[in-house]
Amino acid sequence: MSRIAARFKALADQGRGALIPYLEAYDPDRETSLALLKAMPAAGADLIEIGMPFSDPSADGPVIQAAAIRGLKAGATLVGVLDMVSAFREDDATTPVILMGYVNPVESYGYERFCTDAAAAGVDGLILVDLPPEEAEVLEGPAAKAGLDIIRLVAPTTTAERLGYVLSHASGFVYYVSITGITGTRSASAQDLRAALPRLRAVTDLPIAIGFGVRTPEQAAEAATIGDAAVVASALLATLAETLDDQGRASEHTLPRVLSQIEDLAKAVRATARTPA
Repeated sequence: MSRIAARFKALADQGRGALIPYLEAYDPDRETSLALLKAMPAAGADLIEIGMPFSDPSADGPVIQAAAIRGLKAGATLVGVLDMVSAFREDDATTPVILMGYVNPVESYGYERFCTDAAAAGVDGLILVDLPPEEAEVLEGPAAKAGLDIIRLVAPTTTAERLGYVLSHASGFVYYVSITGITGTRSASAQDLRAALPRLRAVTDLPIAIGFGVRTPEQAAEAATIGDAAVVASALLATLAETLDDQGRASEHTLPRVLSQIEDLAKAVRATARTPA
């Protein structure tokens, strides 16, 4: 059983959903982002999503875009991101790690080489936002060979016919983009989520993580009880950005502020029993 499957099974046995916080690699520097990554599980992260900085994102809102630019300026590369995961695995062999990014850097790196190196570093799953299933043959074989899950995104606008096709190419869990638009711009209501998830449940047994617009502890608790997990990204990166000094460097407040926010999110998620749609 993969780390992702094992973690969701363990949480289901506990009767609760998961918290999946996001961090951008090398934001604002390697040392700070690695320290944050290593501290996330103790703060309440059940799985962790790591952004691979890219200069031309299509799904990310301004907060994540700014974090990616900071990461690139700090020297982020795919080799560097994988090295961060390897360093994380020195102390944590159980927390699932998912890399999120775009196809261009991975294609340049080489699909098979990337999947092999990612698995060796301790990565469990991949989200490549701009690689649709119709074009994913280049990734699916190498990922399966390396034991990596390919996490698929579906949205409120995904048609029933399209939904079945996309999810037939998914593994690990499904990422439900709860709004139409880019990350961090607005939030879906609990009513919207409860109305949307039954059609996903009808075509997949995979856990469903809800993201895009999940910002507060209350929203995270709703997402993790209606679905199986809440993904929180922009809210954490906005807090990190607020702690940086005038030169964009980490301050003494950076790690404590972000980790405190994760703790608050985790407490809310863990305080509410799951009531899946």
